[in-house]
Amino acid sequence: MNERPDADTMRAKLYALLGDLPPRDRPIGSRVIEKRQMGDFEVETLLLDLNGIEPVPAYFLSPIRAGSRPLPVVLYNHAHGQDYNLGKEELIRGREGLQNPPYGQVLTAAGYRVLCIDQWVFGQRRGRTESELSKEMLWRGQVLWGMMVYDTMRAVDYIETRLDAEMGRIATMGLSMGSTMSWWSAALEPRIKVCIDMCCMTDFQALIEARGLDGHGDYYYVPGLLKHFSTSDINALIAPRPHLSLAGIYDPLTPPSGLDRIDKEVSRAYVAAGASRAWRMLRYNVGHFETAAMRAEVLAFLREWL
Repeated sequence: MNERPDADTMRAKLYALLGDLPPRDRPIGSRVIEKRQMGDFEVETLLLDLNGIEPVPAYFLSPIRAGSRPLPVVLYNHAHGQDYNLGKEELIRGREGLQNPPYGQVLTAAGYRVLCIDQWVFGQRRGRTESELSKEMLWRGQVLWGMMVYDTMRAVDYIETRLDAEMGRIATMGLSMGSTMSWWSAALEPRIKVCIDMCCMTDFQALIEARGLDGHGDYYYVPGLLKHFSTSDINALIAPRPHLSLAGIYDPLTPPSGLDRIDKEVSRAYVAAGASRAWRMLRYNVGHFETAAMRAEVLAFLREWL
């Protein structure tokens, strides 16, 4: 299985569209605020220094039975849903649109450690509105989505600092905004070895044609993106690494014509990389939410590839 020879060039070009970002090589800082046990797993409440601008609250979950031995890590990306209070709490409390029990319980029971950060304006980083922060960042030459992606990529750097994390076995996953973050971060960060996205594999052109742009917040839009990249172009950068995409055909954020286009074009990239089995797009007769069948596929995919 091989990457396209121009993959690094394409990543650099995509990354450059994300605005003026902090340096990638600045030191990572972390502080443990609290440790507590929840059933069969431990929750570390962390304060991370990822960007040098504002601290990033995070949860790091571990199965208690594993002790300190290195385990694979799932970088879990929380959703949006206009719920700015929830943020990383989604990992341990769940949310409407996701099956129960919450993924923190399910993933640690399956033998993974799990990291989830509060994204800009969510959870313990709330206080400014998404619109306010997006406008300020644009004035400063920044892009809100770019700063979110940056923090997520630096979260991988934090994982690398942990002795209880098995490097080379990092997955990323999420629903809705968390889905979009999963495929963007996996495209830009080769250290992510498995990508799972749920209910937001959105073809940009199909969304325009369906007049669905208002379905996403201000955070989603990257200036000049469509001049250089389609959704398929970004996702092709994940090949040949395993990638599972789960979508509802009645989800207004994932128009079916766009799913057809993405599946065809990304499948071609995986075939060219000699990894046709590593790409799967599954569609369900539902809207914008996870089903029990989707969850079963997520866990099976992690068992097979991570």
